[in-house]
Amino acid sequence: MAVIIIICVLIAFIATTGIVLFKSVISPKKLDAVPKLLKQGKYPQAIKISKQIIAKDSKNYLAHYYLGKAYIKDNRPELAIIEYKTVDENALFGEGIDEVPFRKEYANLLLKFNQQNEALKNFLLLTKQSPNDPDNYFQAGQIYEQQNRYDIALGLMQKCAMLDKKHAKAHAEIGLMLYRTKKYNEAKKEIDIALKLSPDTYSSYYYLGKIYKDAKDIGSALKAFEKAQRDPETKQKSIIEHGACYMIANRLDNAAIDFQRAIELDKSNTKQETLFARYFLATCYEKLRKIEKAIEQWEEIYKVNKSFRDVSTKLSEYKDLQNNDFLKDYLTCNNEEFIEICKNVVSKVMNLQVLTCEISKMGCQITAVNKSDESWLAVRKQVILIIFYRDPETVSEQQVQQVLDFMKSQNGTKSYLFSSSGFNTPAKRYAENRPIELIDKQKLEAILTKAGE
Repeated sequence: MAVIIIICVLIAFIATTGIVLFKSVISPKKLDAVPKLLKQGKYPQAIKISKQIIAKDSKNYLAHYYLGKAYIKDNRPELAIIEYKTVDENALFGEGIDEVPFRKEYANLLLKFNQQNEALKNFLLLTKQSPNDPDNYFQAGQIYEQQNRYDIALGLMQKCAMLDKKHAKAHAEIGLMLYRTKKYNEAKKEIDIALKLSPDTYSSYYYLGKIYKDAKDIGSALKAFEKAQRDPETKQKSIIEHGACYMIANRLDNAAIDFQRAIELDKSNTKQETLFARYFLATCYEKLRKIEKAIEQWEEIYKVNKSFRDVSTKLSEYKDLQNNDFLKDYLTCNNEEFIEICKNVVSKVMNLQVLTCEISKMGCQITAVNKSDESWLAVRKQVILIIFYRDPETVSEQQVQQVLDFMKSQNGTKSYLFSSSGFNTPAKRYAENRPIELIDKQKLEAILTKAGE
């Protein structure tokens, strides 16, 4: 009986030893085939073999590495990053795995899945392991730039450009950061270098356009933003900036076309750039008296971000349009109809005789005299100046002062200033104890209703 037990134990030992030997001999041979399969484009086979080896030995990190590479080649990065993370946390580099190319691949995977801090750690480590590779400094600099840490980012980008003087993107990024720190001349030089090195790197034209725009060179800015639209990554931003240039030039119809194009590029309607495009489009509509269209854009923004700029205030300001047709007409009608509305207010509500009536940049200006005062027929008239504003901007102190100066030039004795957008505090203070009366939106609504009855 004892002999049988000993024989069984020996058989078990021999079997176990055989299996271990089989694994140690056969598995490496299997694993050696994986790199060849990857080169041949046989990714499913490479994945299958790597998985089989890992199933038998989960601590075979070279197999994990090859499996990750196979997943990358097979366009399955979400699985590749899991394998690379396992390697990063456990592997002893040098045992079949070269650390530098591994970290590069891993860092780029991390970026793909928006794990910026982890990617940054790897790129910074690479700057020490491979200090003459400019790309490591560039990638780390880009991450710092996206985190608004421009001082560190600028140093890394300059190191990249020093190692590779023909690195066009590094010069463009340096130009961008110099631009953001208001070093416009230096920024322009860097952008020019980038464009000279690589005229087809169209993203550089976006930064060039921003510099021209700030310098008020709108013609050059428009041309730069047109070229920048050829770059997929900056296309939407470039179209928005192109429209903003048209806004500065007061070509609101052209601007609106650009903003609508930018909006249509974002099918999800969630990007921050899209919200800005909608906001600027609403501003164009507001200035063009297309208030209902402006409200539509504000409402779309409000659905995504309730605290975006002054959208909630705008919606609150214009909610009365739904209940007050007189105010709606005042804000949205054409110039001829607007003049008649203003004349009605002056004659019916203010009981004044209209002398002159003209459309102005902000609205309408009227000179009048009291109907009961026959002096309006005389040479020297006691002229009253009435200004109607329907501009979306709040009236400032300077504008009140300009009204008073114009009143004096017309030999006026008193002035009234109507505004659908209200007056800022300095404007109200300036008007105190001066011959001008400020009529805000609430009073304007009541007056318009009375004039329209």
